[in-house]
Amino acid sequence: MMNISVVPSRLTAIGTYVPSRVLRNADLEKMVETSDEWILQRTGIHERRMAADDEFTSDLAIAAVQNMADTYQKELTDVDLILVATSTPDYPFPSVASQIQAHFGIAQAGAMDLAATCAGFTYALHTANAMISSGLHRKVLVVAAETLTKVTDYTDRTTCILFGDGAGAVLVEADEEAPGFHAAYLGSKGDGGIHVYRSGLSTNMDGKQLTGGGCIVQNGREVYKWAVTTVPVGMQAVVDRAGITLDEVDWFIPHSANLRMIESICERSGFPIEKTLYSLSYYGNTSAATIPLALGLGIQEGKVKAGDKILLYGFGGGLVHAGLLLTWDPKKA
Repeated sequence: MMNISVVPSRLTAIGTYVPSRVLRNADLEKMVETSDEWILQRTGIHERRMAADDEFTSDLAIAAVQNMADTYQKELTDVDLILVATSTPDYPFPSVASQIQAHFGIAQAGAMDLAATCAGFTYALHTANAMISSGLHRKVLVVAAETLTKVTDYTDRTTCILFGDGAGAVLVEADEEAPGFHAAYLGSKGDGGIHVYRSGLSTNMDGKQLTGGGCIVQNGREVYKWAVTTVPVGMQAVVDRAGITLDEVDWFIPHSANLRMIESICERSGFPIEKTLYSLSYYGNTSAATIPLALGLGIQEGKVKAGDKILLYGFGGGLVHAGLLLTWDPKKA
């Protein structure tokens, strides 16, 4: 029998980026039948960022990685794996991860994109931790980046108010002395895929004709019901596996889909909304990028401090979900 030595890992740096163009609720009032008050009441979103016509997911991802490297003075040439969580790559192939590898001249790194929609960041972190824990890798660059505004139907008032563009990047490094990953819980409900999708080569799912013409289509009511019942159960499963209680978690960072959804998740789980971080107020729903954007904001605002235990929970199209419990302590030797 082969003996496997588990190598602990932790997050050592984070960077973020959002495009400069702002799409406010007042702008949407001129495009569809809606109002600032209606949007705020139902979503909590004031505005969102929108990539320029010639700005794509790889551009946002590269900017987030550069911000991370500059802020934490991190060397990238020894990264040995690049994982990018995105549903909106520049091309079906080559991958955004390969574009990042080329841009930064990282000579010896595997590169792949990971598709888990709004749970993409937590899935990618879980994968990075697994790669390091197995001893196969030592330093993994994890990026979540989206340009959802390029696949949003701005005649559909139910979806166009939600989505924005942005990116976040983190480094996950081996660290035998200061492990930062404590527990994970993943799941899926594939038969719910019809409730949020974007058609591709196929325009038929389980015998049902798809609509949207390549833009996002969502049954918000069904996704809401699934999320507010699934996520609280998953949150409890994560802390149970870590051997702690929810009361011992310093910050909860769920996917920033909708503030009303987050409030319901907090109410059902018993976790205080005051200790919950989200990025939707001024960035909207950026799918895989919402969680790193929220973590970045929490650090910038002085809320998240070294040593804090953070419960991340991504959920979205698939239907897929993934929760992780981490300790944020990037400067620990």
